[in-house]
Amino acid sequence: MDTAYTAAGPEQRASSLLCTPKHRVAASGRRSLSFAARASLNSGGKVSIPKQWYNLVADLPVKPPPPLHPQTHQPLHPSDLSPLFPDELIRQELTDERFVDIPQEVIDVYELWRPTPLIRARRLEKLLGTPAKIYYKYEGTSPAGSHKPNTAVPQAWYNAAAGVKNVVTETGAGQWGSALSFASSLFGLSCEVWQVRASFEQKPYRRLMMETWGAKVHPSPSEVTEAGRAILAADPASPGSLGMAISEAVEVAATDADTKYCLGSVLNHVLLHQTVIGEECLEQLAALGEAPPDVVIGCTGGGSNFGGLAFPFMREKLAGRMSPEFRAVEPAACPTLTKGVYAYDFGDTAGLTPLMKMHTLGHGFVPDPIHAGGLRYHGMAPLISHVYELGFMDAVAIQQTECFQAALQFARTEGIIPAPEPAHAIAAAIREALECKKTGEEKVILMAMCGHGHFDLASYEKYMRGDMVDLSHPADKLEASLAAVPKI
Repeated sequence: MDTAYTAAGPEQRASSLLCTPKHRVAASGRRSLSFAARASLNSGGKVSIPKQWYNLVADLPVKPPPPLHPQTHQPLHPSDLSPLFPDELIRQELTDERFVDIPQEVIDVYELWRPTPLIRARRLEKLLGTPAKIYYKYEGTSPAGSHKPNTAVPQAWYNAAAGVKNVVTETGAGQWGSALSFASSLFGLSCEVWQVRASFEQKPYRRLMMETWGAKVHPSPSEVTEAGRAILAADPASPGSLGMAISEAVEVAATDADTKYCLGSVLNHVLLHQTVIGEECLEQLAALGEAPPDVVIGCTGGGSNFGGLAFPFMREKLAGRMSPEFRAVEPAACPTLTKGVYAYDFGDTAGLTPLMKMHTLGHGFVPDPIHAGGLRYHGMAPLISHVYELGFMDAVAIQQTECFQAALQFARTEGIIPAPEPAHAIAAAIREALECKKTGEEKVILMAMCGHGHFDLASYEKYMRGDMVDLSHPADKLEASLAAVPKI
């Protein structure tokens, strides 16, 4: 197994229970049992936690269109975002700076699980009989089990530093809600979460995880907010959507001076924080002596996981240092990039957020309740949408049964049970590897494995029993939602 999984933290942390896996091995002396120690030998040296986040906007030949005020349709002024976010996050959202320093207090928390491992999937390669090399960057080692704490921690820290008392948010599958609940508990913040009802009912242990970290969790749509009550009045059986949950959380934040809103994907500052993934990965590939990837693959719902891995590699491609292809993978039931329109639209169902130029299925679109709850979002990150429009990446939509089949192949060879969301990336990576089998190409395939599926075993059971069905986007439903996109 080729693995890069080492850390360069202060030596005085070596005996702490909060140190990195490599340091725990050094303290215990049981080197022969250490996954991290073997990885250290393979990687050829230490891989450090990044000290800066990377902002792709600085290197783009054409800058992305600005967000607009929902009433005036004029470009947003920083003060327009003040009811929702603290000043530093607003600055990061709108900045053109290439790099943003990571506060030491955030790095101290990152050290609980970062750097995360980059692993070569040799057993999967063998199963497929492919000449390709498949690497995956595994973010499931975080306390919440996904990539989401990479932005939850800085968002919680900046809010706490600004004197904020309460934060509110939405969550789909529960990974983001879990991450913010965890981060809020570290910095003394009260946390309230609106979870999409379909996932609230499918994944009760995610709710319990959030509550264990002290959060209050509501199924969305709920009776707590005006937005939720209006949705339930129109459809009492609504399964909810991320757009609906965002409306509820934004409504609460906008009407309470002591409360700010945190978002787990879509916005620029969220994708900025996630670039620790790609920055580490560049260093890890170099430490392993591996060639640059030929293709970089990640699942996309709002886009933070894909952008976090891909953006640092896009920088290198723009600079002429490598030339990978970039492939976003989305569910066939919510095909934002492949079937949506590129237009200004609201980020939420009720129309409370700024208007963003993005690929959208319409802010009223309610995806069918597929098992990849974190990918059920009507829009795409404006920055990813812009990059897609520039032709820097491509996208593909895959049905959920193919994704779960790929997830089983991965689990039974690599040992990690993937969340349904990264199962989409695995399915696309397997497609690419099998194509290499036909052509004989020895490509290097890099994919984002953004979290484990330990709370998704009911979905696996449904698939293995043959009860899972593929869901698509009805044409009439899509046509109706697109008709409601604002004409800007």
